Amino acid sequence: MDFALTEEQLMFKEQVLKFARREIVGRVQDHDLRGQFDFQSWKKLGEFGILGLHFPEELGGGGADVITSVLAAEALGEAGVDGGLTLSYGAHTYLCADTIFRHGTDVQRHKYIPKLASGDWIGCMGLTEPGAGSDVASLRTRAERKGDSWVLNGTKMFITNGAIADVAVIYAKTDPSAGHAGISAFIVEKGTPGFSVSRSLHKMGVRTSPTSELVFQDCVIPVENMLGYEGNGFIMAMQTVEWDRSTLLAPFLGSISFLIQRCCRYAQERQQFGRPIAYFQAVKHKIADLKIFLEAARSLVYRIAWCKDQGRPLNHLEAAIAKLFVGDWSLDPINDAMLLHGGYGYCHEYDVERVFRDSRLAPIGGGTSDIQKVIISRLM
Repeated sequence: MDFALTEEQLMFKEQVLKFARREIVGRVQDHDLRGQFDFQSWKKLGEFGILGLHFPEELGGGGADVITSVLAAEALGEAGVDGGLTLSYGAHTYLCADTIFRHGTDVQRHKYIPKLASGDWIGCMGLTEPGAGSDVASLRTRAERKGDSWVLNGTKMFITNGAIADVAVIYAKTDPSAGHAGISAFIVEKGTPGFSVSRSLHKMGVRTSPTSELVFQDCVIPVENMLGYEGNGFIMAMQTVEWDRSTLLAPFLGSISFLIQRCCRYAQERQQFGRPIAYFQAVKHKIADLKIFLEAARSLVYRIAWCKDQGRPLNHLEAAIAKLFVGDWSLDPINDAMLLHGGYGYCHEYDVERVFRDSRLAPIGGGTSDIQKVIISRLM
C-alpha cells in the first residue's frame, strides 16, 4: 500500500490552498455570522473545477482520481474554508451528483452531471425523514406508479442544500411490504409541482450550509426519473453514505491542520508569566494531541481513498471506523484548541470558535457514532 503523493498531486493541493485563501476565506466569518450560503464562493468552486473533480472530462469533470479529490477537499479545510461550504460541496458532489453518475442512464448523466460539475446547478440528497434516520428501512415517503409517472408523497428532514437545490435524489418506498428491498431512488427537479421546501433549520454549526425540510405532496415525476431499477434504492443509499463516512471527512482533516496552525501561532504570541505560553507543558500537550489525531485520522481516510482508486469494493467496516474515529475522537483535541485560546477562543472573531461549532456535527451526520459501533461490531 503506497500512500506517496505524486509531485503533480502536491502541486495541485498547493494550488487549491492558494485559491481558497484568495477567493473564499475572506468572506467566511461574515457568512457564518449571518448564517448565509455563499453563492459567490460556490461559483468560484465550480470555476476552479472542484465540484466535478472526479467526474470524466466528457461530462464536464476533471477526470481526477479519488486521492486527488480528497487532497482538494482537505486543502479547502486547511485554508480556512468553513465547514458549512465544504458540507454543501460534499452533499452536492458525492451524495447527489455521484449517485446520478454511478446509477443513472446515459441520458440522465448527460442531462445533469455537466450542470452539477460546473456549479450552475446545486444538488441535494433526501434520505433522512422526521421518523427515519439511522433506521433507513422505516422511511415512510411513498412512490406509487401511475401510468407513465411516479407520484411521491412524504417528508424529508435535515436535507443539506435542500432550500437551494436545483435537483434532488430522493429515496422512497415503492413496495412498503418489502422492507429494505422496497426502497427506490428518483431524480426530482426544483419547480416540480408538489415538491416544496417546508422550512429551513437554524443550526449550531455549519451555518452557511442550508439545511431544510422537504415536502412531497402528490408530486408527479416522469417514469424515466427513476434512478437504477426499482427496489435497488437501499443498496444505492448505502453506497452513497459510504462517501459520507469516508471521503467527505477530508475537509474536516484540513480544518484540524488549520487549527494546529492557529494554535501554534497563538501559543508563540500569547505571553503569560513573562514568556510565551508555548513554553508550558500543558499547552504543548494540547497541540501534540491535535497532531496525533490528525495523523491517525488522515491514515484512515486516505486508506479508503486508495482502496477506491485500486477498484476494490469499499469496506463498510473501514468506513465505519474512519467515521467513528473522526466523529468521536476529534471532540477532545478540538475542545482543547478552543481552551488554549482562553476567552478569545470563545469569540466569533477567532476562527477556533467556528471550527469548534462545526465539529459538533461530526458524530451525528452521515450516521451517528452509535450506529457506527453497531456496524463495526456486526461486521466483526
